[in-house]
Amino acid sequence: MKSVRDNARELMKGFCKVCPVCNGNACVGEVPGMGGLGTSSSFKNNVNALAKLKLNMRTIHEVSEPDTSVNIMGMKLDIPVIAAPIGGISFNMGGKIEELDYISSKLKACAAKGIIGCTGDGVPDFIHQSGFTAIEEVKGHGIPFIKPWEDEELFMKLEKAEKTGAKIIGMDIDAAGLITLKKMGRPVTPKSVKKLRTIIESVNADFILKGIMTPDEAKMAIDAGAKGIVISNHGGRVLDCCPGSAEVLYEISKAVAGQCCVMADGGVRTGIDVFKMLALGADAVMIGRPFSIATIGGLQEGAEKYIDQLKSELTQAMVLTGTEKADSAAFSALYS
Repeated sequence: MKSVRDNARELMKGFCKVCPVCNGNACVGEVPGMGGLGTSSSFKNNVNALAKLKLNMRTIHEVSEPDTSVNIMGMKLDIPVIAAPIGGISFNMGGKIEELDYISSKLKACAAKGIIGCTGDGVPDFIHQSGFTAIEEVKGHGIPFIKPWEDEELFMKLEKAEKTGAKIIGMDIDAAGLITLKKMGRPVTPKSVKKLRTIIESVNADFILKGIMTPDEAKMAIDAGAKGIVISNHGGRVLDCCPGSAEVLYEISKAVAGQCCVMADGGVRTGIDVFKMLALGADAVMIGRPFSIATIGGLQEGAEKYIDQLKSELTQAMVLTGTEKADSAAFSALYS
């Protein structure tokens, strides 16, 4: 991965420093860009919350070849990882690679390695258009995410998303406060449970609602018809002073256990971080910035190398905590 990261650092100069630890310290307030909003405290809290968690090492057992795969929302994933929806190459990542090359490479890498990737949405329109084209290229093996636009744009994009062949569609409702979109004359807004139910019922696909940070809103998402939720503060890019996702995940997962697929993102960098999220109750984990860096730095091959790294690290964590199956990672694996 060193050469991939070195290349990404050169291509993303001025937009992302590709730091040894992606923790939000060097990119405070750089939105657009890859930083966190305001003081970057929400971004930093994501990383710090995971860093504080420690693992109970166990070596007296018979787990030597753990099963890293999970089954969620009708999909089998070789590792419980999904590439999160991040787009906007021209204003977030340096613009040295075309949007379609980036998102297509990421989705193809995910498909080749037995997982799945998401596509983003935004302004200009080539962001979602490139995403939809990339999903069609992998025969529907991708999850398009649509932002919480006002009705005309929202339902138009949902209809186009269905036509890609995707079996799952998502909305990053945590983008409801993105000031960059409002400045571009394309406002996004929060949605009521009633409105979400109307939106979800209009789609012939399972629906994921991303941007849940409290147990009550997790229950609201289920009431609206969501089959999956993502515990997320949008990578710290929409509201300063939020807790880290790992800080709220356990209580949310307990509140809705078995009622929907629970995913989480925010601050996940390694396979050990993935394991920590699983132990806190996540069924799968979304990863954003590291996937973008790997893809910019090495296109499909770079993203595949990163997935291989995650699997190796996750496998090691499972062996050394005595965890036989990824879907049985337990809270007791965490030291407290």
